[in-house]
Amino acid sequence: MKFHTKYSNPDFTSHGFALLIGGYLMEDDFKHLVRISRKDVDGKKTIEHALTDIKGVGLSLSRSLGLAMGFDLNQKIGYISDEDVVKIEEALENPQKYNIPEWMLNRQRDYATGETSHLIESDLDMTLRDDLNRMKKTRSYKGRRHEVGLPVRGQRTKSTFRKGSSVGVSRRRG
Repeated sequence: MKFHTKYSNPDFTSHGFALLIGGYLMEDDFKHLVRISRKDVDGKKTIEHALTDIKGVGLSLSRSLGLAMGFDLNQKIGYISDEDVVKIEEALENPQKYNIPEWMLNRQRDYATGETSHLIESDLDMTLRDDLNRMKKTRSYKGRRHEVGLPVRGQRTKSTFRKGSSVGVSRRRG
């Protein structure tokens, strides 16, 4: 089906039935918002970029998941079916089932269980908060640095990180 108007776009006409209403090209099976794992994703984005809107999913993981599930990464996510959305949600819950390597997952060797998993959205936030509270409670070095608001990973503090508290050499007035 080919439209010869200034609004015709091969992206719109190649996926299904299209209507030209009032100068706008309307699509039957296009969803402007797609709900994936408790997050609304813009339907105009490609699959690989739309998955990065979900907290805990980066570009490399979204590309790997898309290729492992057999999607065209340049396809707009608004055109995928509801069954494919369920398939994506299942892959986000358990990416190891789709042969995603362990180094791509964000929760390796969990403190409590020792398992490797991938967390997204609110699960990621809660786990991070629990980890920080555990470090503060055990009074580890990292926990104490988090409490005071200082850098945790060994950065120098003489000239940087002066926003919160004054650290370093103070000048004498006089």
